[in-house]
Amino acid sequence: MNYPALIEAQSLVKAGDIAGAENALATLAETEGDHALVAALDSFPAKDLLAIIREYDASKESLVNLLVTPEQFAQAVVLEKRYKDLTHEQLRGMINSVIFREGADPAEFLYEIAEVEGGYDSIADYLQDRTQMVEHFYRYATFDLYEYGDESKTQAIDDDLLNLTRDTETRASAMDRASVEDHDWMEVTYLLRYELPEIFREVLLKLRARYQVYLRNLQNDELAELQASSEEEDEDEVSPAARKKADEGDDDDEESAL
Repeated sequence: MNYPALIEAQSLVKAGDIAGAENALATLAETEGDHALVAALDSFPAKDLLAIIREYDASKESLVNLLVTPEQFAQAVVLEKRYKDLTHEQLRGMINSVIFREGADPAEFLYEIAEVEGGYDSIADYLQDRTQMVEHFYRYATFDLYEYGDESKTQAIDDDLLNLTRDTETRASAMDRASVEDHDWMEVTYLLRYELPEIFREVLLKLRARYQVYLRNLQNDELAELQASSEEEDEDEVSPAARKKADEGDDDDEESAL
């Protein structure tokens, strides 16, 4: 499908005019209908679609964010790592603005993201700063690190995670769902845990692996600091007299050489 608006939008993205590109696509929807924009996005480069969606603004409504399909969004979102945003703030905002839009099924979006190569890593990036709370929720069905959940629920253990599937996982109650509807990471974690347990399993395994690397790096940094501090203390313990004697020894050597 070849719409002039698509060509214009691609050119504007390349030129760095993201707002202009989004406006070109919105014009297509206004003239041809929403269905035309949805169909056109199938042939729109995922990297260009990402550039537009990534510039979301919570203060205004984005037609592209409202109409992009789960499959189209998944193809775009896995490319976000190219921006090398270590905080993943843009990723979280972008995902939240799309999957929690009115009338959408966030679990469907999460499923499609996981189906794309690199999708598990994208979801792990989204949750990375909440690793400990995600782990706690898996074990005790609560995000409060000082609470241990309902005693009637079976506490999860590491071996359970490897066997976690939709067949073995029980669904949480509607009341449980209502308590975590933040349209953010808590609700995403809940959906993964109870509606997409196989995906949750793979994402949590990635989060655990990353956390172990973080702890090892932290330990190595602390050891390096201790070693540097110890070396400084050894230098400080050398007495002024010893330093003077060493300096005088150097002068004697120079005189002998003469």
